Amino acid sequence: MAARSIGSLTISFGLVAIPVKLYSATQSSNAISFNLLHKDCGSRLKQQYICAKEGTVVERDAMVKGYEFAKDQYVQFTPEEIKALEEVGTHAIDISEFVPIESIDPVYFDKTYYLAPDKGAAKPYGLLTEALKDSKRCAIGRWAARGKAYLVVLRPIGDVLAMQQLHFASDVRPASEIEVPKAEVKPAELKLAQQLIDQQTAERFDPTAYKDEVRARIEAEIQKKVEGQEISVAETAPEPTGKVIDLMEALRASLQKTEAAKASATKLGPRKAPKRVEQPAKTARKAAKR
Repeated sequence: MAARSIGSLTISFGLVAIPVKLYSATQSSNAISFNLLHKDCGSRLKQQYICAKEGTVVERDAMVKGYEFAKDQYVQFTPEEIKALEEVGTHAIDISEFVPIESIDPVYFDKTYYLAPDKGAAKPYGLLTEALKDSKRCAIGRWAARGKAYLVVLRPIGDVLAMQQLHFASDVRPASEIEVPKAEVKPAELKLAQQLIDQQTAERFDPTAYKDEVRARIEAEIQKKVEGQEISVAETAPEPTGKVIDLMEALRASLQKTEAAKASATKLGPRKAPKRVEQPAKTARKAAKR
């Protein structure tokens, strides 16, 4: 089924403006979700808001938003005041600079969208895409939508421009806050680890090689329930104890395991076609005389 646009934007840099259509790059409909039901009758449950002070149910028209500036102390805001605080949507992506994509740490990447040229924008869209490919750069810009301001990166994926939201620096916790004790790495250990990496190295990442096995298992169990079958509940596996292991021995064992797996795959190999049985020369001549 063809993808459906979820909005229209304009990419602007310098005096160039490129109208584009916005598409979601991921499918949230693929997520498996469960609803809360009343155990006795199986009916759906409704969510209600209870006043913590009075213990009564509060209807939506009696609710206001507030900000907690101190413990249990709030200032209230009307819907109009909240609206005034929100960023005004511009429907435009204003490009500010071009940088190498590898200069952006993946920790900053957030939600991804696809962009396609709108009517009459195929030429400038294609020009920007090819220019980014040739320069090996991506575009950094700003976008405002749904009352928020976003930092985004535009990068080509084949002939399609992808727009990826980025976290602001203030939203990302520095890795330096995590304490990691310095450990001595011996050359022999490093060599074995590198050999293990070399054995399991691929030319590129192929996402189609990885299947969501947990989702498939859950869907199969759900189908059993729909058909009236009972599902088996396995005992929870014990958590790892964090036992200290011999690192060198573990690395050697890992190498042997991957070597054995590769050797087994090589022995089996692709199935060969059966050999054609040739007719003996004498038999063939006799058959020809007949």
